[in-house]
Order: sequence, then C-alpha cells, then structure tokens
Amino acid sequence: MAETGRQKLIVMAAGGTGGHMFPAQALAEALLARGWRVKLSTDARGARYTGGFSHAVEIEEVASATFARGGLLAKAGVPFKVAGGVMSMASRMRSDRPDVVVGFGGYPSIPALGAATILGLPRMIHEQNGILGRVNEIFAKRVDAVACGTWPTALPDGVEGTFVGNPVRAAVRERAGAGYIVPGDYPMSILVIGGSQGARILSDVVPPAIAALPMETLHHLRVSHQARDEDAERVATYYAENGVDADVQPFFHDIPARMSEAQLVISRSGASSVADLSVIGRPAILVPFAAAAGDHQTANAKQLTEAGAAIRMPESRLTVESMTDAIRAILEDPDGALRMHQAALSVGRPDAADDLAALVEHLAEKDKST
Repeated sequence: MAETGRQKLIVMAAGGTGGHMFPAQALAEALLARGWRVKLSTDARGARYTGGFSHAVEIEEVASATFARGGLLAKAGVPFKVAGGVMSMASRMRSDRPDVVVGFGGYPSIPALGAATILGLPRMIHEQNGILGRVNEIFAKRVDAVACGTWPTALPDGVEGTFVGNPVRAAVRERAGAGYIVPGDYPMSILVIGGSQGARILSDVVPPAIAALPMETLHHLRVSHQARDEDAERVATYYAENGVDADVQPFFHDIPARMSEAQLVISRSGASSVADLSVIGRPAILVPFAAAAGDHQTANAKQLTEAGAAIRMPESRLTVESMTDAIRAILEDPDGALRMHQAALSVGRPDAADDLAALVEHLAEKDKST
C-alpha cells in the first residue's frame, strides 16, 4: 500500500531504441506535471535518447544483457546478469518504494518488472507496436495492466489490453495539427528518417530517387535526411553532386520542428514515427523494416495507410523508380497531399500521454485502497 503524505514515485524502464524511449519521455512529462517523482532505468543505447528528458527525471543506466548479441559464453552468462539485475533493483525498490512500475520494452524492463513482481508492486507494460516485443510478451500475464499504443494489438489468451495510443513528447504535442502548406511552386521540404535500425536501405534508395525528380521540383526542394554514421558522408556527397540541397545528419534533435515544416515525410514505420506523423499530420511514404519481429512495422503502418494518410512501400517492392513515382504522386498533387494531411490527423491521439498517466494514477489509487 502506498504511503500517504508523500510524493508519488514511478519507476519507468525502457531501453534500446527511440521507439521505447520517446513514449517513456512523454509519460514522464505528463506525470511530472501532476506532481510525481519520476525515475528512469535504461541501458547505454537508451541513454542516447535521454537528452530530451526533464532534469527532474532521475536516470539510472543499467548494464545491457541480451541473448541477441555475443558469443556462446556471453549468452550463457545472461541469466546470471538478469538475476543479479532483478535482485539489485528489488533492493533499491525496498528502500525507495515506487507506487507504480511501468515497462516500455527492451532489456532494462526485465530487472524493474521482475523486482516489482517479487515485491508485489503495481506494475504495467506499454506496448508500442501491434505485436508484443519479447520482454513485454514475458510480462504480459504478470502485470496489472497492459496499455497498447497500436490497436488492435495481438495479446496472449486471457490478457486484456487498454488502448491509449502511443504517447508523443511535448515537442510533438506543441505542433499537433500544425498548419500544412501544400506542395507547390515555392520552397518545399522532405524529411527522411530511418530509425536506429535498418536505415541503410533508405540511404541507398532515397537520394537517387529524389535526384531523379524533375528539375523544376528540385529547384524548390530542401531535404533533411537522417542517415547512420557510416552512411552520412556518402549520402551528403551524393546529394551535393546531384544538385540537391540537403542537410544530412546521423540524428536530428529537432525532428518535430522539421516534420511540421515538411510537405512529405519518408520513414520507417516505427511506432513513435507513426504516432508523430498522425499527431502533427503529414503525408508519408512508409517503408516497414522487413526484419522487424513479427513484421510489426507493417502492422504499425496499417492505420495510416488505411486512412489514406500514407503510401506503404514494402522493401520487396522498393526501387529507386518506385520511390520517385511515390514522391511525385504526392508532391505533384496538392489536393491529394492536403487530404493525406487531414487523414493523418483523423487517426492521431495527441492526448495519449495523459491517458497513460491516468491509467498509472488509477493503478496507484487501486493499490492504496487495498
């Protein structure tokens, strides 16, 4: 039972990618505004995304341990690292007892949710994709609530989910429904974002696809292209040699601003990218990451494509020519682009962070009353 007269505490655990970290950041912002203390447990990969978190969030970095990487000896040691992490986290939770523990997926969720299970603390998971990630699948039957970012989400038998949507950061919410300037005979912008995994194919296909556009279009075009470190130089060189005005960086810290200024976004269909597109409202060409577990990126794209807000282009059909055709279909049809903008907004859930925060507070109050 939670103590009265003290500031409520949430421990959030997320790691690996922006797909886990951005919803955690959004929930942190919502709960800080409601007067909560917020702790975040993440790994080295997740720590790269903590720059946007409030300084009020207490951040703890945990050592990564996963069966997905390393040799046989390293994999054999993973269970011991996991057990040690759970015990260490349980010890910390005993001394600074959280009111609720929330896992967003990724390895760091294991110690936090494992410890919360042992201690009988209120706990929940938030699944961003339409198919449960490995860690969330482990805990789906061991938590008090399963919040879903994509609907429907495939859940184990006997498990009920609550659809809240994927929380977006304050920087995105501030631009919710930002005015859209349709493509035309004036400066235009394309934003290309590939996520932390599988961005190479976009770096291979998109630059020549854009360079193949009619000169009258290129003359007005500005490209922001997010490319991996090892690809950035060659991508920037290609654009420059082909007369394309482009800003190429490994990571954009101002994606919400760039997205709100864009006439078109070319992206993987990670859950956070899809959520940002629907809240800001931008036409998109989505290329689901073919190697994503359970093909969940295709499931993520479904709502936008079915609404008419995006063109889905499977990797199996992705060529320079098909990408050029898709770009032209949007940039050369202002009325169609406007309809895509409106369709994206029709499926957006800008209040998802508040809905998730309300679910957290419900769990805390439910425990307090028992």
